Parts: sequence; structure tokens; C-alpha cells
Amino acid sequence: MKMEIRGALELPARRDEIELHTLDGLTLVGELALPAHTDPVATLVTLHPLPTAGGFMDSHILRKAAARLPALADIAVLRFNTRGTSSPRGTSEGTFDGGHAERFDVAAAMQFVHERGLPHPWLVGWSFGTELALKYGLDHEIDGAILLSPPLHRATEAEVAAWAGDARELVALIPELDDYLRPEEAAKRFASVPGIKLIEVERGRHLWVGESQTRRVLTEIVAAVQPDALPLPTEWDF
Repeated sequence: MKMEIRGALELPARRDEIELHTLDGLTLVGELALPAHTDPVATLVTLHPLPTAGGFMDSHILRKAAARLPALADIAVLRFNTRGTSSPRGTSEGTFDGGHAERFDVAAAMQFVHERGLPHPWLVGWSFGTELALKYGLDHEIDGAILLSPPLHRATEAEVAAWAGDARELVALIPELDDYLRPEEAAKRFASVPGIKLIEVERGRHLWVGESQTRRVLTEIVAAVQPDALPLPTEWDF
């Protein structure tokens, strides 16, 4: 039976509840989703939106990436709650630190990727998560970083400029109707990184609500990480 891939539909995958352990002694909760019957060809390490505004590992774009991309593109998806963040999976230890001590959370995720031998890791940050990717991504062995709705509230000019000339790819999806950073301003704020790929999403909004925006975001992620998997199917035969 064929079903349209949309909403909360979860495609087949191997899903494991995991724990991450930070250098400052905290345990973070998360999930690793792997292709059901094969090894992954790439890995997404996802960084969720601002927890004090409702962001967590189940924020819908990240949840749908984990629900779809292991099956559609042979991509592993790691999701986790940063310190002090809760979701149905549980609550990570610690307290929200505004993006400072969260550097240990990013490091713990990358250590997990290294220990599991997961291939070709990319950071995928959304909103607050983009700040963590920009601030700390260059400290780790990644292929690149994908920024969804970057607000550029916490990443400094120097931290952004540090990506200039680096071999790792930097991709930013900028919603036309974003609440914080729209395309014209984004072009100015990222001018220090000539190699960045800025993608303006027509009629896009900060929260990427609706199936058409979900599909656009997931397509752009796969275009960067595993382009051979495009176009992504819109139906699945169960």
C-alpha cells in the first residue's frame, strides 16, 4: 500500500535511544536513527531551536528528518536534547547556558559520532542550533554545517568570519519572511564568508510550518549531504 509521505509519518529505520556524556559530567538524552537495512552514507548531527522558547530534539523539522531521511537517503540522523532540555525521550541533565556551556554538548555528540564510526558528519542547526554550529562546528571533524533560519543573535562577527576559507561547507537556508534574519540582511551579515551557500526560500518562515516547507528544507539538506538521493520520493510503499 502506497502512502503519501507527509506530517508525522515515520518510515522504516533502526532507532536507538542513546545517551551522550559531556566533559563537564552531564548525561544528555537522544536518539540515533539509521537506515533499516544498510550502512549510512552520511550523518546529520542535529542541533535544536532555543529550549527556552520550546525548542527540543522533537522540533518538527528535526523529527521529520529522523523519520524520513534514513529510509529516503541512507542518512543517519542523531538528535539530542541539549543541557536542561526536555522531550518525550526524557530530560538532559544540567541547565540552559545561553550557548556557552552547550559547547560541551556539541562535543559530546561529535564524540559519539566518532566512537560509533558514523560517516561524513554534518551539523544541522535550526535557529539557536545554528549559533552552536557556527560557534563550535570548526572545532570538530565535520564535512560541513547547514543552518536553518540562522538568527545570528549569539554567534559573533569573528566566529562567523572564522569559516572563511575553510574547506568545510557552510549552507544557510534563509526564509524570505523570517522573524529575525531575512535574505538581504543575511547577505550582509555573512559577507565575511564568501564561500557560504545562501539559499533564499520564497515564502519561507522561521518555523518552516507546512509540508511544502518541510519538503524544501529536507531536499536542501539532502542536496548538500547526499545529492545522489534526489529527488526525494513523496510516497512510500508499505
